[in-house]
Amino acid sequence: MARAIWSGSLSFGLVNLPVRMYSAMESHTVHFHQIQRGTSDRVRNKRVNERTGKEVPAEEIVKGVEAGDGYVLVEPEELDDIAPGRSKALEIGGFVDLDAVEPVYFATTYYLGPRGKDYAKVYALLHRALQESNKAGIATFVMRNRAYLVAVKAEADILALHTLHWADEIRDPHDEIGDLPGRTKIPDKELQTAVQLIEALSTEWHPEDYHDTYQERVRALIEAKRKGGTVEKGQEPPESTNVVDLMSALQASVDSARGARKGKPGKEPGAAARRRTGRSTGRSSGKGTGAGAGKGRSGGTGRKASRTGQDLTGLNKAELYERATEAGVPGRSSMTRDELLDALSGGGRSHAKAS
Repeated sequence: MARAIWSGSLSFGLVNLPVRMYSAMESHTVHFHQIQRGTSDRVRNKRVNERTGKEVPAEEIVKGVEAGDGYVLVEPEELDDIAPGRSKALEIGGFVDLDAVEPVYFATTYYLGPRGKDYAKVYALLHRALQESNKAGIATFVMRNRAYLVAVKAEADILALHTLHWADEIRDPHDEIGDLPGRTKIPDKELQTAVQLIEALSTEWHPEDYHDTYQERVRALIEAKRKGGTVEKGQEPPESTNVVDLMSALQASVDSARGARKGKPGKEPGAAARRRTGRSTGRSSGKGTGAGAGKGRSGGTGRKASRTGQDLTGLNKAELYERATEAGVPGRSSMTRDELLDALSGGGRSHAKAS
């Protein structure tokens, strides 16, 4: 059972509910130590006086804020004297429509639990009332000598507390983003097709269906290096969609998404769009007037075909790598997408072992 990180009394009106607060999240990030290359020696950070170069013990360190030509120094005890201390009160000052709180305000999530079975009814009552009204209780409280603005809301069968950013912490996007587009005229056909694409790609929200593939690859890299092996390089980012190709990319994406939803063997939407616009790998799209225009290494249409005659240009790097593994292509783990495509189509690097 997790240890509570704060306990106190949640109050609304004249009702008081003793609660405990628990962390709702834990990190699965791989944490690295700093090691000097060529050794197994840890590298550690030290607090060093930048003028003398000597290490400074913790008890001799105070906080300072730049002011003019020097620093204003503040002792830890002085901060303790002005802080309101460890608060035990979580007083809801009002309830707001949950939809009115913009997502940018939400920071960290915690769980609230009743402090004992005697308070289960009050806890359940507040939970049900928040759920029925679709409102959140707004409160402030102090934890670890810091004041927090929070929203208390019902989630599933528990009460959750979300810390919120203060209003003056939220940046204005118009001030931060220099090239933020203004009002842009969008053709009706492009807008309708974009809406169709969103509808075709719409799905139910199941967070367990998503996982951190980057951390999985980091762990795979560590394990491979431990065993003296290698891992496949990551997939190259897709090309930006040209404004001229936008409608073709949208329609190809809609067709691909609808085909995949019907259970047809589908390609990734980006690949379908690139095939439609002739920009799959940056090579010729097949347009031209010469005798050899539109012909690629496969000899006819400019598309890469495998030895079985199958078009491979719509496959992403991961799919090509899987085909290369089945075919026993040597050196595939260090190949780019284009090199995998060449190897599988018989050009560039050839098979060492036929499947």
